[in-house]
Amino acid sequence: MNVGILYSRIRQDEKLLLNELRERDHEVTKIDVRKQQFNIEDPPEIFDGVDVVVDRCLATSRSVYATKFVEAYGIPVVNGPETAEICADKVKNSLALVEAGVPTPNTDVAFTKDAAMASIEEFGYPCVLKPVVGSWGRLMAKIDSKDAAEAILEHKETLGHYEHKIFYVQEFVDKPGRDIRVLATDGEPVAAMVRESEHWLTNAAKGADTDTFELDDRALELVEKASDSVGGGLLGIDLMETGVDEDGNPEDYTVHEVNHTVEFKALSEVTDVDVPAKVVDWLETKVEEEAEAGEVSA
Repeated sequence: MNVGILYSRIRQDEKLLLNELRERDHEVTKIDVRKQQFNIEDPPEIFDGVDVVVDRCLATSRSVYATKFVEAYGIPVVNGPETAEICADKVKNSLALVEAGVPTPNTDVAFTKDAAMASIEEFGYPCVLKPVVGSWGRLMAKIDSKDAAEAILEHKETLGHYEHKIFYVQEFVDKPGRDIRVLATDGEPVAAMVRESEHWLTNAAKGADTDTFELDDRALELVEKASDSVGGGLLGIDLMETGVDEDGNPEDYTVHEVNHTVEFKALSEVTDVDVPAKVVDWLETKVEEEAEAGEVSA
């Protein structure tokens, strides 16, 4: 098959995927979105012969718009624009999880500093203030006092961009010093890891320690439901344990985020699972299913 890779920078994650595709003798078409023009009627020639496109754009805006065009050109794309739009926006993400019956941290959205302050006071301290769009734990704040809340809200209000005027206020989940990242393909886990840190943010990008994690039945259920809630695809699903028993086993979980352009370099380093191989297995199956569906409709 011919796999198109939408990208703006080739990171280690993309290198792992490219190496696996080439080892299987698949053709790879690298599509640098910074150098393309996407016409509303005529697809760029670079898409000729491409069987499936994998979105690996770093920028959310490029990801959403580029995948819209790919879908309009009639080419299967992972992940699709609807999934990207939900996952890229924390408000849409939270609403999708709640609608699907997936436990997720309680959240208020406010549009003025005063309304946001009222939400913070209602949640109590600490609570969390997040940007509606963002990744790698950037611009997230754990608010421990009224003074801190007033200062942070004032800064956001004066930053200018309209997204900073959307105040996403969330309860603070007292997790046991770690969270869980699951890489899943259409709700089927590929591998999972814990990210542990003394800091309240436990992102691998922030330097958290990582290790493998075995998913229990409840976690498996939530991964599948969370994936379905955003439309499925190649996703990173983040869970937090909401309590552990005396043996250190999770009592339950909350899903705080689903990621659509998921990184898997750190996961590949800690698990025995060949993550890129599993991803390519899934891509091959997707292309086969699309081909069979086309033959049936014809």
